[in-house]
Formats: sequence, structure tokens, C-alpha cells
Amino acid sequence: MKRIIIFIFTTIQFMFVAQAAELKFVTHNFPPFSYIKGEALSGAAIDIVRQACDDTDISCSIELLPWKRSQFKVKRGLVQAMLVIGWNNKRAQWLTFSPPLLKTQYGFFVNSSNPLNYSSLSDLAGARVGVLESSNTSEHLKKIRQQMIEANLEPITIQEIHDNTQVFKMLNNEGRNIEMIYSNRDVGNTLIAQGNFNNVRYAGSNEELYYYIGYGRKHADKEVVDRFNMSLQRLQRSGVIQSILAGYNLESAEPE
Repeated sequence: MKRIIIFIFTTIQFMFVAQAAELKFVTHNFPPFSYIKGEALSGAAIDIVRQACDDTDISCSIELLPWKRSQFKVKRGLVQAMLVIGWNNKRAQWLTFSPPLLKTQYGFFVNSSNPLNYSSLSDLAGARVGVLESSNTSEHLKKIRQQMIEANLEPITIQEIHDNTQVFKMLNNEGRNIEMIYSNRDVGNTLIAQGNFNNVRYAGSNEELYYYIGYGRKHADKEVVDRFNMSLQRLQRSGVIQSILAGYNLESAEPE
């Protein structure tokens, strides 16, 4: 009888822990992945996270903040996860990563008066390039600059901007400090449509990559993270994530 009581107590205790599982996410204005529509948080990544939370009965909250503030909150353990992000070595030191959610690309945007169709580093010689500060695109652009120096090309000048919309607005007004933007293609095309930045166009891809959810290494509960990642894999195998992404004209990652 005593064993039965202990078993029941342990089972109830486990169920309570499972029900109490929680993940707090942060993101930033990063359409079409995360943005405010009306007064509600929307976007492809938001829809995927909400679906996975429902699938696992994990209590989830998602907060939209400036990107530097989002990273600060994850590092301090005020929240457990951030979305969506590209992988890089610096981030891997303080984050673990979900299975890849989608495939995307980085590339260059120019003012429509610029005839450039990007194909090689020599196309960038001496250019002033805007990029979102503290971002994966910023890290990649710094590597591009170093590659140009090593190739004896006149290196680009990098101008980091705190807001994606602002940097596209700058390029739309020809001659305002920058000649190009280095950005995610899907984000750039969405911002162009939303802001009616008709003087900006995509000049070509520099790199293809995957986007992930990042979890704070020090503060995210591994058991909860594993449950959440398993849910993402189920949703991917069943085609749910692909369906969500298709609604935003985005490309899915291959199921693991």
C-alpha cells in the first residue's frame, strides 16, 4: 500500500511539473518572422512557436523588444529563448539551438538608381553599407570586409543601425549616408513592401543559411527545451511548419 501511495504521489508530482513547464521568448521587429500587426504579435516564427507550445502544453510568452534588449534579457536569464536567429560562433558560446526552422539568405539591397547586380566582392569596393547592429548580418558583414582586405580590395565602410526599418528608409532616400544594405532577403523585401520603399531593390545573394530558436545555455531548463524541440520536429515531419511558412512565402528547412 505504501508503494502505491508513493507511486501515485510521484506521478502527480511529475504531472504538476510537466503542466508548470514554461518558456519565455523574446523577439524583435523582424518581418515576416515577427512583427506587430494591429495590436497583436504576428509572423511566421510566432505562429510556429505558438503551435509548438500548444502541442507540448508548455506555457509560453513572447515579448517583442529592441534586439539588443532581447539579447540582454536572455543572457541575464530574465527569459529563456530568442527568435529567430542565425547560428554563429559567438552565439554558440551562450546559446543552444533548436532544429532549423526555415531556409533563407543574406544579400545586398541597393537604391534603384544603382545598376548593381551583386556577384563578387569586387562589386562592393569602397561602398558604404548599412546593417542592423548586434545582428548575425552584422557579424557576417564584418567577415566580408576582412575578406576584401585580404583580397587587396578597397574595403567597405560599415554603418550599424539600431532599427531595420530605419536603415531601409535611409537607402530609399538616395544619398543619405549609405549606398547598400546587407540584410536578410525576406526581411528586406517585407520592409520594402510595408514601408513603400519603392526606390530600394534586392541586388543579389551572398549566402544561404538556416534560422533557429536560441535558448540561453545557463538559464533554460534542458528538459523543457528538449520537449519543445521534439515538438518542433514532430510539426516539421507532419508538414505543419511547412504549411505555416508557405503562408508567408518562406522556404522550410528539410525535416531531420
